[in-house]
Amino acid sequence: MIIAPSILSMHFDDFKNQIYDLNNNADWIHFDVMDGHFVPNLSFGPAIFKTFRRNSPLFLDVHLMVDDPFYYSEVFAKAGADSIIFHYEALDNPIKCLELIDKIHAMHIKAGLSIKPKTPVDAIQPLLSQIDICLVMSVEPGFGGQSFIEDSIMKIKKLDDYRKIFHLQYLIEVDGGVNDKNAAILRQCGTDVLVAGSYVFEGSIKENIDKLRTAK
Repeated sequence: MIIAPSILSMHFDDFKNQIYDLNNNADWIHFDVMDGHFVPNLSFGPAIFKTFRRNSPLFLDVHLMVDDPFYYSEVFAKAGADSIIFHYEALDNPIKCLELIDKIHAMHIKAGLSIKPKTPVDAIQPLLSQIDICLVMSVEPGFGGQSFIEDSIMKIKKLDDYRKIFHLQYLIEVDGGVNDKNAAILRQCGTDVLVAGSYVFEGSIKENIDKLRTAK
């Protein structure tokens, strides 16, 4: 199980200690990019991202919640992203999605596709053979601290079944309301990557990550 803390909930006034704890306990760092249009919030730009790239050897997972993922994919690729995940809903066009997936791969970066809670898995099935990561949003994107949407479990199971039937290799990533109470069932349903923000950064980062890894 890959644990990818979301820095949306990080305490930046304690950056030195928290990045140390992340580097020594997490597997990935999840970086949410919001433009204030695709979702009603703004977050971090490439300058802040480069600070993490300089201070961490971890895999940096970039989640684009933006209207123009073509533009931002290039910006964050140049800043040092290891993966770039964009939203199907931002393009809502399978051909455009394939174009962007190819563009991300051409920059030698893992390409991911994300769906909002109300978007069915069937909408992206034709694209699953082309991606490295499928991110299931288990809350409405844009704000941290929301409760997990239980219907997400069925999406994860469907993605896992599809992956097994067609022998595909994409990772299933889940973001939103993840904690030690649902980590075990998420793992059992086929989740490979757990994104957790509020849960990880409230208290001991090491202890909270350990609880996610060992949840039963």
